[in-house]
Amino acid sequence: MTLRVLHVITRLTLGGSSENTVLGMQALERAGYACTLAVGFAESETAVLEDARNRGCRLVDVPALRREIAPLADVRALRQLLDLIRRERPDIVHTHTSKAGFIGRLAARITRVPAVIHQPHGHVFYGYWGPGRTALFTALERLAARWTDLIITLTTRGIEEHLARGIGTRKRFAAVPSGVPTEALRARAPRRDAARAQHDIPPDAFVVAALGRCVRIKGFDLLVTAWPRVVAALPQARLLLIGDGPERAALEAQARRLGVAERLRVTGATPDVAGWLAAADALAAPSRNEGMGRALVEAMALGLPVIGAAVGGIPAVVDDGRTGRLVPPEDPAALAAAVIELGRDPDLRAKLGEAAVLRAESFSTTSADRALVAAYEALTRAKGLA
Repeated sequence: MTLRVLHVITRLTLGGSSENTVLGMQALERAGYACTLAVGFAESETAVLEDARNRGCRLVDVPALRREIAPLADVRALRQLLDLIRRERPDIVHTHTSKAGFIGRLAARITRVPAVIHQPHGHVFYGYWGPGRTALFTALERLAARWTDLIITLTTRGIEEHLARGIGTRKRFAAVPSGVPTEALRARAPRRDAARAQHDIPPDAFVVAALGRCVRIKGFDLLVTAWPRVVAALPQARLLLIGDGPERAALEAQARRLGVAERLRVTGATPDVAGWLAAADALAAPSRNEGMGRALVEAMALGLPVIGAAVGGIPAVVDDGRTGRLVPPEDPAALAAAVIELGRDPDLRAKLGEAAVLRAESFSTTSADRALVAAYEALTRAKGLA
């Protein structure tokens, strides 16, 4: 019997949670599950939606899901999901991210879906909002965990962070990484000298990349704050922000105020992530919160050491002293010191980068697919669906 799975996510955007969802659905389809994705369609995300369809994902529009959290819209989203579940009759509802996670699990509980999975792709326990709102969302997660048969975190550290806040019980958790296609990434990455020539980067520059959306949670403002110290010690240093987002202009203005605008380059949205990373010497991830950090794994797969803030799942990815450096969060001075250390020591960069390539395989699509299918098989056996 083919088991039907209804995945639910608020929106499909450029980023790790959406890519992880699509890759997970593909893995489950190969394992014999029939998957559908309920998502709020948005005109600004047409290209991402079309890409998902081209990769074999069946999509269903739930219009009220795409809006920000708002009581009336969320009630409409619940009604739309209830109608969809009654029509599709899934054996499993698998929700993704916070808003879709709560509404989707409530709909699954009301309609008595046999098995319910939630995959938060990180968490909202710190770094996003003030104490009051954070406490509210933590309480909602605690409640929704009671309706959930399996919670999938990106790392084992994510499990501990949930349990520390009274969310779920240990037996209901499994860790499945956000799989990165490491082999394909390396296959399309140019050589370092070719990448630098293509992007007009000086051969002798020390280039630190940061990859992701220009939003506060990524901590790129901390990296810009650190950059005057870096440049004072390493005149050849360049900062490369690979991505775009609402805070791009503010970051560029900050760099101008600090006198390092000529040392900062923001690529904007680009499909050539591998080409830009191949031109770098190291990756910095100064995030205020991070579920796992696909960008870290992508960089490590290409042999880049990573400087990461010790938040969320980053310490589960970066082996401090072996594949990179961990620094305290919200600490531009420590961030600058780690960058300067790597900039001054090419042998250390090479040593850390070599170990990083091997470490990245623990977070490859092969590893992730195997872990996801195993978690599904264990759940379906326990629920008598297999």
